Amino acid sequence: MRAASIFLSVAAAIASVKGAIVPQRRADVCNGHAELCNRSYGNVTFLGAHDSFAFSDDPLALSADQRVDIPTQLGLGVRLLQAQAHVNDGVLHFCHTSCLLFDGGSVEDYLTKVHDFLTANPNEVLTFIFTNPENASLTELWDPPFQASGIADLAYVPPSIPVKQSDWPTLGELIDSGKRVIVFLDKGADTDRSVPYILPEFPMVWETPFSVTNASFPCSVDRISGPLATEDHLYMINHSLNKNLFDTGIIISDPLDASKTNSVSSILANAAGCQGFAAGRAPNFVLLDWVNTGHGLDAVNQLNGLA
Repeated sequence: MRAASIFLSVAAAIASVKGAIVPQRRADVCNGHAELCNRSYGNVTFLGAHDSFAFSDDPLALSADQRVDIPTQLGLGVRLLQAQAHVNDGVLHFCHTSCLLFDGGSVEDYLTKVHDFLTANPNEVLTFIFTNPENASLTELWDPPFQASGIADLAYVPPSIPVKQSDWPTLGELIDSGKRVIVFLDKGADTDRSVPYILPEFPMVWETPFSVTNASFPCSVDRISGPLATEDHLYMINHSLNKNLFDTGIIISDPLDASKTNSVSSILANAAGCQGFAAGRAPNFVLLDWVNTGHGLDAVNQLNGLA
């Protein structure tokens, strides 16, 4: 009996060590669907919120692009959060063009809210695409809020960059590794690799043009760089309709047509128009204003073949 007990103790210790070395699948469902667990991150379509921080229920808040807050957006199925950062009194904030127009608060507070969601939802893969128009320092201004919020511990660092669309891990692999947040930055990370989890966007992701005022959303490749072929990039469709305010040249987002813009038919038509640039693939990211209006998630599910 004593020998058997020793054997079982040794076996348990070996199993514990193996468990520490070989990660086990945490769930059979990834981002809400079992079908996505074995699918490459580069072959999944994610619902995105444009200017995710800029939420207000005041119809006169012309710089707002969302009506609901970050936790609500995530609860609606948003898995790409886009935001623009500006330095406000030495602290990095998410603001719309200027913090005088719309100050969404500090990046650290924003990321802390997202971390709370990720802690409560351990089988979700999330992407950030942030813009850095003032070229704020990665080490001095970007990394600290990621570290303080805990998001840095969850951020994926690829073995090399750029990563081809076909070379990304599966969602299941990202979840199993505990590194299930992908962070893209539009400016700065291409030349400064001091913060390795902050990835340069355009060598790996191209976008369609933004500030679109044409409801048919004609597709073209905008903002692309690096050695990868266009079809080897991930890509995002900026599916948010804008209007020229009283023909003044001031472009603002259009909440009145949001239900039509965010309809399944409008999103699928935009996606179909872009597939010729991506070897027939659906977009990786569908970026919307007013994500609580329309049927954005239904369209994304169809693009993922889940409907």
